[in-house]
Amino acid sequence: MASASYHISNLLEKMTSSDKDFRFMATNDLMSELQKDSIKLDDDSERKVVKMILKLLEDKNGEVQNLAVKWQGGLLVNFHPSILSCLLPQLTSPRLAVRKRTIIALGHLVMSCGNLVFVDLIEHLLSELSRNDSMSTTRTYIQCIAAISRQAGHRIGEYLEKIIPLVVKFCSVDDDELREYCIQAFESFVRRCPKEVYPHVPTVIGICLKYLTYDPNYNYDDEDEDENAMDADGADEDYQGSDDEYSDDDDMSWKVRRAAAKCLDAVVSTRHEMLPEFYRTVSPALIARFKEREENVKADVFHAYLSLLKQTRPAQSWLCDPDAMEQGETPLTMLQSQVPMVVKALHKQLKEKSVKTRQCCFNMLTELVNVLPGALTQHVPVLIPGIIFSLNDKSSSSNLKIDALSCLYVILCNHQPQVFHPHVQALVPPVVACVGDPFYKITSEALLVTQQLVKVIRPLDQGDSFDASPYINDLFCCTIKRLKAADIDQEVKERAISCMGQIICNLGDSLGPDLPGTLQIFLERLKNEITRLTTVKALTLIAGSPLKIDLRPILGEAVPILASFLRKNQRALKLSTLAALDILVQSYSDSVTPAMIDAVLAELPLLISESDMHVSQMAISFLTTLARVHPDSLSKISGSILSELITLVRSPLLQGGALSAMLDFFQALVATGTASLGYMDLLRMLTGPVYAQSAALTHKQSYYSIAKCVAALTRACPKEGPAVVGQFIQDVKNSRSTDLIRLLALLSLGEVGHHMDLSGQPELKTVILDAFSSASEEVKSAASYALGSISVGNLPEYLPFVLQEISGQPKRQYLLLHSLKEIISSASVAGLKPYVESVWTLLLKHCECTEEGTRNVVAECLGKLTLIDPETLLPRLKGYLLSGSSYARSSVVTAVKFTISDHPQTIDPLLKNSLVTFNSAAHNKPSLIRDLLDTVLPHLYNETKVRKELIREVEMGPFKHTVDDGLDIRKAAFECMYTLLDSCLDRLDIFEFLNHVEDGLKDHYDIKMLTFLMLARLSTLCPSAVLQRLDRLVEPLRATCTTKVKANSVKQEFEKQDELKRSAMRAVVALLTIPEAEKSPLMSEFQSQISSNPELAAIFDSIQRDSSTANMESMDTS
Repeated sequence: MASASYHISNLLEKMTSSDKDFRFMATNDLMSELQKDSIKLDDDSERKVVKMILKLLEDKNGEVQNLAVKWQGGLLVNFHPSILSCLLPQLTSPRLAVRKRTIIALGHLVMSCGNLVFVDLIEHLLSELSRNDSMSTTRTYIQCIAAISRQAGHRIGEYLEKIIPLVVKFCSVDDDELREYCIQAFESFVRRCPKEVYPHVPTVIGICLKYLTYDPNYNYDDEDEDENAMDADGADEDYQGSDDEYSDDDDMSWKVRRAAAKCLDAVVSTRHEMLPEFYRTVSPALIARFKEREENVKADVFHAYLSLLKQTRPAQSWLCDPDAMEQGETPLTMLQSQVPMVVKALHKQLKEKSVKTRQCCFNMLTELVNVLPGALTQHVPVLIPGIIFSLNDKSSSSNLKIDALSCLYVILCNHQPQVFHPHVQALVPPVVACVGDPFYKITSEALLVTQQLVKVIRPLDQGDSFDASPYINDLFCCTIKRLKAADIDQEVKERAISCMGQIICNLGDSLGPDLPGTLQIFLERLKNEITRLTTVKALTLIAGSPLKIDLRPILGEAVPILASFLRKNQRALKLSTLAALDILVQSYSDSVTPAMIDAVLAELPLLISESDMHVSQMAISFLTTLARVHPDSLSKISGSILSELITLVRSPLLQGGALSAMLDFFQALVATGTASLGYMDLLRMLTGPVYAQSAALTHKQSYYSIAKCVAALTRACPKEGPAVVGQFIQDVKNSRSTDLIRLLALLSLGEVGHHMDLSGQPELKTVILDAFSSASEEVKSAASYALGSISVGNLPEYLPFVLQEISGQPKRQYLLLHSLKEIISSASVAGLKPYVESVWTLLLKHCECTEEGTRNVVAECLGKLTLIDPETLLPRLKGYLLSGSSYARSSVVTAVKFTISDHPQTIDPLLKNSLVTFNSAAHNKPSLIRDLLDTVLPHLYNETKVRKELIREVEMGPFKHTVDDGLDIRKAAFECMYTLLDSCLDRLDIFEFLNHVEDGLKDHYDIKMLTFLMLARLSTLCPSAVLQRLDRLVEPLRATCTTKVKANSVKQEFEKQDELKRSAMRAVVALLTIPEAEKSPLMSEFQSQISSNPELAAIFDSIQRDSSTANMESMDTS
């Protein structure tokens, strides 16, 4: 013993050494010594050891620190059994405060104790509950189980089968406190053990609905709300008051009702898949309880109903789908039918004394209208007086007024204006009074309502008979007062500007002499950095008003100020300013002087660049407007603006909206007939570099953009067409032309031919077919695109020719099929109808081709052709699924994928019956597959497994290389899973889903990347389920982050590993957003590992920063 204590003091001395290796080794040795059973420390040595460990926790060396952390955990773990044995007897202490603290201590213990200790604790609680010695201890044990479930839900799940029947049994004991604790326990099970509690949810709902109405001491039949109409039978047995009379203070039943409401809230929030069931059973019960007499309970009943509404909201994307609406009772249709019951229950409460109740009513109405816009159309007359009551009530708190105003705002936004016309007279005075309120938050909210009211009393988009004149003065005066005030809150300033903008836009013709003065104030606000963005938006609104408001008094000063904004760094300001200038030039073309336009044009060259396509698009749209209304001003753009535009045309990034804007601009420009900017001049500028061969364009996309611009110019000047087409044909024929000239000429022919009939060019067919033999792949594909595109311009002439060539030229088949795909994708349905049969027959001949590329094109053609006549063609397509050839079957499946697009099509109802290509459907049309998920998911999950038989070894010289042929199908399966998270979450068993995500975390690089994304997504969508599995998910993440690449690996390996680490870290950051995630021992250990490793810590910090700035930006843009 003495030698042992000497040995330990020796080690303690070494632990203070300046050499980190000494400290590490001594700590390690001491750990192994103390784990021997023979060692028993006296108090003094124990104190020294503990002191030393605490000191090492702050050691400069990370490895020593880690060891100390590990050891401290280990030391405490050794004490867990003794801690437990001390705590358990305290649960039966005569003092309730001691029991309460014991429960808290046990809650903390179960988060980190070993499994054996946990099992002991649960077994003890279960045996004590079964014995049920006294009500008092039973209550404590139930509370203890609820606390354990809250702190360590992921561990208690497997015992629920034994626990729940006991808790259900105790619910029927006549003891209100015990009932409350039992229902609270249910709530914690529902929130923390979603999978294990699943079979018991109907029981829990049944108990909650029963006790939601449990009020034995009150008779609700007396509608006179007589407070004394109570019978004193249900006195609580624990009541020890001296008063013989029964008083309300003894009544504990409200706690049971509150627990039931909270538990229903938990059920509704966590079980998306039961929504229809909730609307059948839970919703009517909650609505019936809005009359609850106890204010706290009523607030919880309202909150539970709010949760139900919120659950109905995210599912809207598929609920609004016309297919889904046919399926009878969706949650939205059920809610729609219950709206009258909700309004009936709420409208009395809107005039209650209680502020809290009224606030709950407003929150409820707001959420209801957000979920079901237009839901209150029939009920506005009963609700408006209630809202006005709160706005006028002197006893209303400021928060209540704000809630009433925001509720009114949402109702005004989501219903037709006519609904409110009978109530305008009652609404305007209280709203105007709120605009004048001294508290800035009320003013700000009231200005939003005023802005919406203006749209209601005079909607510009519909001829209306409502007379707005009596209200104009009131609305204008209250707003102008706020608009003039300089010393008010920023938000009020901005909303006053927006509100006045709306007043001028909708009522400007009735303002008379007040208008010019108000516009001058706008000019002042435009010069102020804080209010300029809001003012620009307000001016845009006014300039676009159909009332043609006279802005001439301020145009001269405003336009140069707006031009200067185009120099600023604030992107939102640039975009809003370009929109404002565009509409000003359109609406006030006669008042905009050349000098004003020059000021704007001077700023444009810097805005037109590929670095920000949206700003470029707006700038180009402005130029197009200018070309249409001020053609003479365009002579000034020939310098830097035009060169920037031509540079942008050559950018590989030009596409979508920016490209369409560019095409519109060239058509508008050539139509102005400006000198030196005629058709041929512009054509030379666009095609010059390709012909000059001086600066070859590196990216192929540039040629497509140039060709589209050439076609746009040619459409605007049809007289020039034949000559230019002839020139392009010569360019393709000319043997001296480079491949790039041929490429551009062919693409231009295709684009021009798409819109103009080129059948008058006799050489065209042979020239294009000759180009199919070119040595350059680019020229071949351009020729195939050109042939398809030209055919669209004249189907009777070219389509039979293409079909004949496909049959007669097997070597050129692939290119010709691409031409056919172009025809099917772009031609009009009516034009194609006569040829469907011949095309279909031809395609079927080729769907068994051994060449995969050809099969894919054939499949795409089949899919897109099916959309033209789905009734006849889809059953045929389905028939080929029984074909003996696997090639034919795969072509059909791929074809079905191309029949699913994100627009409603006549084929959608028919597709339901055929096999669905999964990811495409889940992505674009979730309603097609929602009901098939139960049968399809097992097959999908099956494809996520690594199959040994598909892994083969390839010898490459002296090296052996393994190839996994199953990787592509696994990747596709995981992609489907990711897509399902967005569209069909409520139909998935999340725990089954997580099992496969867990396997994916240990799979190949590509699949790991996908599963990391899924984890991040799941952390926000269903945090409680992820929390239960956290320990199993952390391990693969840690393995990824700590893997080292071999030193002699290639650069790509290092880059791959870095990317994996970053992606894994993103998942970790997302997991840490789940409340209580860091309580998991494995997670907290991993966190300390990250912080002690400089490389991982740096990645972790940068990702956290990125996620916080991303959140800020999303708030900005919104």
